[in-house]
Amino acid sequence: MSEAKQGDTVQVHYTGKLEDGTVFDSSRKRGPVQFTIGREQVITGFEQAILGMNIGESKTTKIPVALAYGPRREDMVVTMSRSQLPPGLDPQQGQRLEITQTDNKVLLVTVTSINESTLTIDANHPLAGKELIFDFELVKIV
Repeated sequence: MSEAKQGDTVQVHYTGKLEDGTVFDSSRKRGPVQFTIGREQVITGFEQAILGMNIGESKTTKIPVALAYGPRREDMVVTMSRSQLPPGLDPQQGQRLEITQTDNKVLLVTVTSINESTLTIDANHPLAGKELIFDFELVKIV
């Protein structure tokens, strides 16, 4: 049987859960995700878990913080003046915003708090600092 190896393009069904069992994402209702192992198209732990799997095989893997979205970084939480926002933008707590940095890179942030004059934004990935548990099924090696 064919084993998934570095450089293979694979199709995988997955369900991602937090340690308390909360499901944060699943491919089951929309079809398997396709990626090439080694191209960093998914988190490192996801890729590593698929290596060596056979078509039709299923397994559950716990992915540590370092191989998922990394540790939560407090230096990525910033309070800024509302006057720095584009005119007409009325951000809401929990809203995701795109911010263009001075080097023209776009950063996705979450609004974590708002008051009359400031808002606090968090550039950490929402799953940063969390161990993730994935149920995997290798559907196909393309």
